[in-house]
Amino acid sequence: RAATRPVDRRGRVSAASAAPMALPAGSMHLYALTLQRSSAITAAVFGNFSAPRQQELAVARGKVIELMRPNANGKVLTVVAAEVFGTIRSITTFRLTGGNRDYLVVGSDSGRIVILEFSADKGGWERVHCETFGKSGVRRIVPGQFVAADPRGRAVMIGAVEKQKLVYILNRDAAARLTISSPLEAHKSSTLTFALAGVDVGFDNPIFAALEVDLDEVENDPDTHEPLYEKVLTFYELDLGLNHVVRKWSDAVDPTANLLIAVPGGADGPGGVLVASENFLVYKNQGQPEKRCALPRRRDLPPEHGLLLVASAVHRQKDLFFILVQSEVGDLYKVTVAHQEEQVTGLKVRYLDSVPTCVSLCILRSGFLFCASEAGNHGFYQFQGVGEDDDSPACSSADFEAGDEAVVELEPRPLRNLLHVDDLDALNPLLDAKLVDLSGAGAGGHAASPASLIALCGRSANSTLRLVQHGLSVFDLAVSELPGNPNAVWTVKRTRSDEHHALIVVSFVNATLVLSIGDTVEEVTDSGLKPDTPTLGVGLIGEDSLVQVFPSGILHVRSDGRAAEWHPPRGKPIAHASSNEKQLVIGLAGGEVIYFELDATGALSELDKKDLGLELSCLELGGVPPGRARSRFVAAGGVDNTIRILSLDPDESMNVLSVLALPAQAESAALARLPLGRPGTPPALFLCIGLSNGVLLRARIDERSGQLSDTRTRFLGAKAARLFRLPLGGGDGVLALSSRAWVLYSLTGNLHTTPLSYVPLDAGASFSSEQCAEGIVAIAGNTLRIASIDRLGESFNSESVPLRYTPRRLAHHSVSGHVVVIETDHNALSADEKTQLYEAAGIPPPLPSGTVLPDDDEAEGMLMESVVGVPRGGPGKWASCLRVLDPKAKQTLSVLELTDNEAAVSVAAVPLRERGGETFIIVGTVKDMTLHPRSVACGFLSVYQLTDGNTTLSLVHKTQVEDVPSAIAPFGGRALVGVGNRLRIYEMGAKKLLRKAELKNLPTLVQSIHVISSQRVVVGDLAESFHHVCYKRSDNSFSIFADDIAPRHLTAACALDANSMAGADKFGNVFVCRLPREVSDDASDAAVMAATAGREDLALHGASSKTEEVVQFHVGEIVTSLQKVSLGPGCAEVILYTTIFGGIGALLPLRSREDVETLTALEMHLRQEAPPLCGREQLFFRSAYFPVKGCVDGDYLSTYNSLPAAAQKSIADELDRTPAEVSKKLEEIAARIL
Repeated sequence: RAATRPVDRRGRVSAASAAPMALPAGSMHLYALTLQRSSAITAAVFGNFSAPRQQELAVARGKVIELMRPNANGKVLTVVAAEVFGTIRSITTFRLTGGNRDYLVVGSDSGRIVILEFSADKGGWERVHCETFGKSGVRRIVPGQFVAADPRGRAVMIGAVEKQKLVYILNRDAAARLTISSPLEAHKSSTLTFALAGVDVGFDNPIFAALEVDLDEVENDPDTHEPLYEKVLTFYELDLGLNHVVRKWSDAVDPTANLLIAVPGGADGPGGVLVASENFLVYKNQGQPEKRCALPRRRDLPPEHGLLLVASAVHRQKDLFFILVQSEVGDLYKVTVAHQEEQVTGLKVRYLDSVPTCVSLCILRSGFLFCASEAGNHGFYQFQGVGEDDDSPACSSADFEAGDEAVVELEPRPLRNLLHVDDLDALNPLLDAKLVDLSGAGAGGHAASPASLIALCGRSANSTLRLVQHGLSVFDLAVSELPGNPNAVWTVKRTRSDEHHALIVVSFVNATLVLSIGDTVEEVTDSGLKPDTPTLGVGLIGEDSLVQVFPSGILHVRSDGRAAEWHPPRGKPIAHASSNEKQLVIGLAGGEVIYFELDATGALSELDKKDLGLELSCLELGGVPPGRARSRFVAAGGVDNTIRILSLDPDESMNVLSVLALPAQAESAALARLPLGRPGTPPALFLCIGLSNGVLLRARIDERSGQLSDTRTRFLGAKAARLFRLPLGGGDGVLALSSRAWVLYSLTGNLHTTPLSYVPLDAGASFSSEQCAEGIVAIAGNTLRIASIDRLGESFNSESVPLRYTPRRLAHHSVSGHVVVIETDHNALSADEKTQLYEAAGIPPPLPSGTVLPDDDEAEGMLMESVVGVPRGGPGKWASCLRVLDPKAKQTLSVLELTDNEAAVSVAAVPLRERGGETFIIVGTVKDMTLHPRSVACGFLSVYQLTDGNTTLSLVHKTQVEDVPSAIAPFGGRALVGVGNRLRIYEMGAKKLLRKAELKNLPTLVQSIHVISSQRVVVGDLAESFHHVCYKRSDNSFSIFADDIAPRHLTAACALDANSMAGADKFGNVFVCRLPREVSDDASDAAVMAATAGREDLALHGASSKTEEVVQFHVGEIVTSLQKVSLGPGCAEVILYTTIFGGIGALLPLRSREDVETLTALEMHLRQEAPPLCGREQLFFRSAYFPVKGCVDGDYLSTYNSLPAAAQKSIADELDRTPAEVSKKLEEIAARIL
């Protein structure tokens, strides 16, 4: 058991150990937490997982399995996401014969086959079987890369890239539980597998089809040295009687074959497979002649370019089936297989529509198509037709058999058979990111604006610059100005059974405005409410009565127009009020609380009162729990920094049940019932308190005794926090308003406290209408806003600016706040070349991304490049541009296209001392670059000046260099540039940059440059990690004095302090290496400098001193950016990282030994109690390349809250804590990050 701080059973810390012990000097411990899951999808399948006939999607996002479900409005929402702490390589569904729900089979890097079932009771995936067959890790000969199921649910085959294939027989036992057999081998050595599919043979012996190449038969062409090989389609038969697998049939296929599509068989169709290869689709089955059909091709596609299919989906109905396939350029084709019984008579491929290129297509039985895009947002479409029109380009096998080999050309067209319904935001691939503070004056900026992450996302015509903010996205439904600045707002229904609100009541300093909700929002005067007084509270009470509380009394208005008033004693105006459907509580000046309840006649009667003896600061009466006659509690906050829970039970009316001392005065309170833990658990009652210092305090109320426990705090902003209860996520929620608006709600059993990406609000209430079931109506200054909150459960939202090519790097111009982005695409055509190509082919050019389409009639027939893609230019052809953007206004200011096959590879904003410290933009470009092996005609360093109010780039001069200028950094008024494997200092000259100093023979290529001081620089090498370099001004020379012990292929890096560097490599590891203090102190020592000066061989053989690696952690995805930042007010400094899959995460330094020991012990116990879903050991996953060191896995610790209560208590007991304390500790640490 880890040594933790002594805590007694009531959670109090013993005095002797109350001061947290600091960590030893020089040590570093980080807490790794994912802030936003990856948005890339690597595989997606359709099935009925949670219930029969429930239309659902299971998607793999690298190391996360997610269950998604479209709602009634056509929005695809995440039901549950589970981190598997391993790499998901393949997924497929299967259903036992006669079953009505699907299982999910997962092939991963765990060396095990895993079968998952979705448990609706537990609200998540449950592992049914986990069978070990090989070593862990992604290996060539360990199965997991391919998985295929028998369509009748009797067996599953899991295959490796080379040699091994295993078949498992699936069945059910007497208790209807799934059973799995021992594996049956279908190995063949020296065999490469390209695809695997389960062939539909009805209820005959199961057959699996594989595309294979025998490596022993591969030869090299003596003239061209290209490999010559035969690719074969092999059928493997599982003999259920003899219980073994045999190679039943084999037939040669096109060497470019890459995809197998199983054709429905048995009673549904002819069976067999479609083999997709370049330009052709071929039907193959044992004992049947093959049917070959060409693919319609785009007119602008070069004739020598073979067209591959990349994704497919099969849709079955009782009397028909059709197959949907997609080409690599994004065109969708409908494939029809004509057959008479089991004999195939023909194939027909007809063009359907064009959508962005996908990794997976899923056809839902409800008539929708889900497209998991390779890059950018994922699409959700509804079928309007299935391509039965005759004018669409089509090919058939009959044409091919008749000898007609003419190419059928197609022109992409706007969607005809599909209707675009929804987009799922995706940041992948995320190539670079920088956190920038956009607050202050300017479009969209206000004092409460948090810092925005400017992220470069997408690929080619799908590229975007995203402004990513922490918070839920909010959409305005209506904004209207009011005649003054109101202070409160309420919404009420006409009757209790109404679904939607009918009235909005707005209170001013001396008046009340009543608005009716219809097609428009209009003022009404016949509501019965008093208009000439400020209002303290309005609500629907009883079935259809209104109650209005104002300083001088209470007005109770019945539906038939009868009204009754109650007035407080003279000199004691009403200060606070709260009501629900049956009760009303008011607080008078001086501290008297009076309780009213609805009697049998529907009238309000005063039941009890209590003088608390101090001025009240807030009053809150919760809603009536289901099945109860009344709410049992009322919370009363006092000016003495306390809050009291009073009982409303008739037996102990107005008794004080508990008192909670607060760190500041309670400004407002809200009682909310929030479901926690697994589905079916009764919701817990929470008291949320908004304090005058901007802190939200949350405490749990015992529903029997009224005692308060488990208090948690969250800093919201600089203003006093005001709370408003409203429905969110299908249950209670709380809107908390400070200098920024926040919401507290429960989703899938977890509590979320998330800000809104919206203007600061002064007051709010729930709003429900036909257009928006769960909206808010709020006041901001003198405006009334009706808005809806989108996609609960997400931590970040983004706004996008379209780009022309794939963005590579960005530089922030701090003077103007503008951003310069370099965009570069290989195998691409420049804008002018694309125009010439379209003219030559006679095709109307598609519109660039971001073009604003005109009205509907004119927009008909217009195509967007982001949908249909762009033509390719061929290897060695580059297209590139420089773009200046205003991130506040989210608009492009200017674009400079590069010509002459030049490509931009690096950019930096550099202040130059020769120009009085003015900041110039230096861009590194290459001409005629070949990627492998890397060669360039030449490189250039182009110096640009920002002109026209910092909106346009003007070229000052270009300096030619001999290699790739891969990294640029400012260095004391000069530029430090990495040119190939050299490090150089350049100074501004009149006609070009002047080289002043050089360090030669770095190992590979300068990947990044980090200036630590005027004498110290750290150079990140592409394949050999960090090199610490000393610059001696007197000699104008560089020397390497230390480097890393491990050769790392760096992808991102940032300096943490003078001696520590954080880096990430291309295998998905994040590490921190630190210079030993004695080496750092000696770095400027004359003797050390003299010993290393001019010794260029040190770069090859390694420096005399080495850095120490203090942190090692495997993220599991390639990290593309690292930066040391604070993410908000009151947040600690963290290392923020982004991944190529669109994930965002943070590494938080742990400052106390107690935190490190507690969290490490918790991680150790979780490994015993909660093994990861797919069978990969969490410790081994995080140590995939280097043993994990100095880092606690926060994602793994987050699973603690989803464990059963017994397991939570067992782990907490081992730590000498209560489950609530463990959960609180995890919440506190997460709040330090964000």
